[in-house]
Amino acid sequence: MDMKGFNQYKEQSVNTMTQGELLLLLYDELFKRLAQAEITLKKQDYPVFEASVQRAVEIIQYLDDTLDRQYPISKNLTQLYEYFTYELGRVKIGRRQDLLAHVKSMIGELRDAFRQAQKSGDSGK
Repeated sequence: MDMKGFNQYKEQSVNTMTQGELLLLLYDELFKRLAQAEITLKKQDYPVFEASVQRAVEIIQYLDDTLDRQYPISKNLTQLYEYFTYELGRVKIGRRQDLLAHVKSMIGELRDAFRQAQKSGDSGK
């Protein structure tokens, strides 16, 4: 397979996505990284576990950095993102499966809420 062509296709796909689609893509990737962290923690593959948690934190930071601060919900989301980052720090240091499962569950619920909002917004067109 021609990797240059594939990379161009990926870039074009991302460039034509709506903001809602991009948000869901980020949440899907965040959830995937946390699932990977859970699996690798159980396998005691600590380098991959730590890399997965770190990537999740980076995605959360990006989500926070790109919030449109003109909306009141942005303050609530910032607080949630700070909480997630704090808890993932505890997960990484203590290798805490229980905290990881809790954060992953909350992020899954948030992702589902954004997905539902996206569907509701699309049906209103």
